[in-house]
Amino acid sequence: MITSSTLVRWCRAWLRWLYRWQNWLVGLALVAVVLVGCRLWPHRPLRDWLPSSTAVYDARGRLMRLTLASDDRYRLWVPLKDISPALIEGVQLHEDRWYRWHPGFNVYGLVRGAWVTYVSHGNRQGGSTITMQLARLLWRLNTRTPMGKLRQVARAVQLELFYSKDQILEAYLNDAPYGRNVEGVGAASVAYFDKSASALSLPEALTLAVIPQDPTRRLQAGAAAAAKDVIGANLSASRNRLYARWIVRHPQDAALRPLFALPLRLRPLSQLPFEAPHAVDQVLAARRIASGEQDSRVTTTLDLDLQHVLERQIGRYIQRNQGRGIRNATAILLDTRDMGVKALVGSADYANADIQGQVNGTLAKRSPGSTLKPFIYALGFDEGVLHPQTVLRDVPTAFGPYTPENFDGHFLGPVTATEALIRSRNIPAVWVASQLQQPTLYQFLRDAGISRMASEKHYGLALVLGGGEVTMQELAGLYAMLANRGELRPLRLTAAEPPAAGTRLLSDEASFMVMDMLRQNPRPDETTGAQPDRLPVYWKTGTSWGFRDAWTVGSFGPYVLVVWVGNFDGSSNQAFVGVEAAAPLFFQIVDALHAAQPQMSEPVRHMPAHLRRVDICLASGDLPNQWCPQRGMTWFIPGKSPIRVSQVHRPVVIDDATGKPACPPYAGKHTHVEVYEFWPSELQRVFVQAGIPRRMPPRNDACGSTGASIDGEPPAMTSPLRGSIYAMRLKRAGEDRIAFSANADASVREMYWFVNDAYVGRTTPGEAFFWQPPAAGNYTVRVVDDHGRSDERPLGVSLVE
Repeated sequence: MITSSTLVRWCRAWLRWLYRWQNWLVGLALVAVVLVGCRLWPHRPLRDWLPSSTAVYDARGRLMRLTLASDDRYRLWVPLKDISPALIEGVQLHEDRWYRWHPGFNVYGLVRGAWVTYVSHGNRQGGSTITMQLARLLWRLNTRTPMGKLRQVARAVQLELFYSKDQILEAYLNDAPYGRNVEGVGAASVAYFDKSASALSLPEALTLAVIPQDPTRRLQAGAAAAAKDVIGANLSASRNRLYARWIVRHPQDAALRPLFALPLRLRPLSQLPFEAPHAVDQVLAARRIASGEQDSRVTTTLDLDLQHVLERQIGRYIQRNQGRGIRNATAILLDTRDMGVKALVGSADYANADIQGQVNGTLAKRSPGSTLKPFIYALGFDEGVLHPQTVLRDVPTAFGPYTPENFDGHFLGPVTATEALIRSRNIPAVWVASQLQQPTLYQFLRDAGISRMASEKHYGLALVLGGGEVTMQELAGLYAMLANRGELRPLRLTAAEPPAAGTRLLSDEASFMVMDMLRQNPRPDETTGAQPDRLPVYWKTGTSWGFRDAWTVGSFGPYVLVVWVGNFDGSSNQAFVGVEAAAPLFFQIVDALHAAQPQMSEPVRHMPAHLRRVDICLASGDLPNQWCPQRGMTWFIPGKSPIRVSQVHRPVVIDDATGKPACPPYAGKHTHVEVYEFWPSELQRVFVQAGIPRRMPPRNDACGSTGASIDGEPPAMTSPLRGSIYAMRLKRAGEDRIAFSANADASVREMYWFVNDAYVGRTTPGEAFFWQPPAAGNYTVRVVDDHGRSDERPLGVSLVE
């Protein structure tokens, strides 16, 4: 039992011990405080001391480029946990076996090095520890003199005070020299073995472990062997000596001895890959703009196999078509499932300065020609302007001061919306665009993120035919939106960018209908008029004004492909026509990709829930009446798509005796009914100009009408222009006249013109009437046909000097 006197004696003995050793204890406490303070004091991470390279990989982990750091060194920072354990242990075994136990310097090593160097005059030895070598690298110290060695020791102690052993070892492995301008195990393993530092075999790890001790001599000694891509005898001998020490610690690795007898191949730095240069340049430029980017490894969405397919096809196409003046082309391949860019060729030859080959053509703003037309029709479907079989008028038409023409200079008359899109007719597309309200094509493109657009008034309706500018990447995103049923998602070039949620700009139904229309576009190498029974391609061509840009854009399987042919300097070439220059290259790439991926198929996409199939009259695109002889089917959005009964086919009561229309009443007369096509006057003129035979409805001037039992279309005024103000010159007051004209139904013989309800004259269909305004002001112009149907619009007249 411990008594109170015993406790008192123990306390007194403890106090005497503290008094005797108090100075030492205070000193130890101060040292501990200093050590903890140094370690906790804010200091720069060792990875920030030296700049790093960037290794860019494709989606399958294949190296595409290893960039130089800002100090022209290949240096990749790799965390210690991602470095091969064999390499870590091999470096310590070869260079600093007591690394974990010394305070940054090894007295025995320093004394031995000084004795060999200055007393026995042997090969110079420094006696440096791993920490001392890191200090020399970070502070660029000259350690060949005793004073330089003292500075190195001091810096090593400083490192040990501020950083842990693992941090120092990690920094040394990432900054150690590996010959020429390669530093660090990350860059060395990639440059020499095309592997990550974690995937090295034992022979490769021990090879890298012995290089830093004398990188110049050991790599240069094997220069002749390097020409054969194998390591030299000096380096091999050093590695094998290290292996002999290694198996003392790891006897189980003695079975790997045959591997060390095999030649070990090192890749020369001149053979470092330089793949997909434009895409990699774009990725690196984005990293420079982004703040706080630390990762030295970048994984892209590119697939090198697909990249090589595009590059080969473009190279072969340019070679075959140089005689036509085709010297440059670009292409981009996009996966619509995750919006990853799978291949990107920014020019036909990156190294060719004559074509400005280093310019990334996929980022250049170019006129898209007719490639925006599918979106005009999609917007028209959503706004109830038309459906795929709506019959549009491909006839000479003025839209205010804008009078577009077709590419071939001809007019086809009535064409369905599907045919108008496939044959890229300009007049129908501009008419559809003129009917759009909310959004217009301009607003749609702004919502889709098309950059650097001028004001809507700047373009007008010319935007429909390529009056604006887009980049290939923007165009690829638009067509991917069609494939993804109206959802716009941003493109991805790096795997670190997560797939973003989509923004709906078109309805599911409108996107489906446009894709169905594009699917009916026959390949240029097919003569059957339709795509054969193979993977469907939904495609469209475009040609810019002045033959400066030839485009083909389309979707097939899970991909969207955009192809452009032209010159970066904007010079024109009559060969730069979309269907003739870009489409052949487009389909060569499509076929090559399909051959490379025989199992390619379209992603599963469900039929839109609110889409229906309805009967139509093929001649008019409207619901068939009882007289329509040819009927078909079309897609129809209930509640949106326009619906009315066709009035093109109408019965006419014919007198058997005269063969002319019978005049009512018909009682007591021998008559029969014949069906005729009643086309508006402007379409009748196109039929005549094109030499297309049409059976004209007969007339009987003795009758008040043609005998038609169904009312036709009301007249449609074409002049004066809606919403325009006509200016009259004061000096010519009383002389200026304004033309009135209107299109009329085939049953109309005369049209009557009124201004402010006052009759001013009459014309036949297609004939112009010239009216002289009495004074400036606002008027209402009305035209009435001989069946009582009418059209009217306001007219403003002003006086100018």
